[in-house]
Amino acid sequence: MPDFPLRPLVEQTLLVFAALFPIVNPVGGAPVFLAMTHGLSDVQRQHLARRIGVNAFLLVLVSFFVGNHVIEFFGLSVPVIQVGGGLLVCAMAWRLLHEESTDEVPVRPQTHDELAVRAFYPMTMPLTVGPGSIAVAITLGAHVPRGMQAYAIGVAGATIGALLLALSIYLLFRYAERLTRVLGPTGTAVLLRLSAFILLCIGVQIVWSGVEVLLRPLAA
Repeated sequence: MPDFPLRPLVEQTLLVFAALFPIVNPVGGAPVFLAMTHGLSDVQRQHLARRIGVNAFLLVLVSFFVGNHVIEFFGLSVPVIQVGGGLLVCAMAWRLLHEESTDEVPVRPQTHDELAVRAFYPMTMPLTVGPGSIAVAITLGAHVPRGMQAYAIGVAGATIGALLLALSIYLLFRYAERLTRVLGPTGTAVLLRLSAFILLCIGVQIVWSGVEVLLRPLAA
């Protein structure tokens, strides 16, 4: 009986998780999540964090397995998605930077249906799993070996890695309020502005990465 290929599975899992976690950055996204859910009850915030985690898990898997086929079907390219999505991230980060107080943050859904809608847009995409994360997931999926055993390992590793990523998003968003209790109002406001600025820089970097690829043929 052949040995179970545990090492390749662990390597694939760590590859997916390590490649996506810094881009998704749920640590930096936690104060943004708190600001955009101001006025919600603890139960509603917990429900929203769980929905965002589930949406992120599904979005990463879809991007990994069929993202490349979808963008080819619509005649798009990864650089174009990066430019469009990066501009959207920049716009939302800019709004967060210029909010005078968290009371004025416009995303304050109260009903179950509104929570379900907001959980996907804009909370999951593009603020949590944005164009950069989608581009990385598509790239990883395009390089999965096509042998039966190797492909099965790739599928299992991607699924476990995406599950770990979704779990980290849920836990950090779910208990983000405890961080604000430690920091206090002033520290929370500073952390929110800093996170929004980092999000803006990430959006600019995503746009530049796409523009650079699009302009490369002209430079050549």
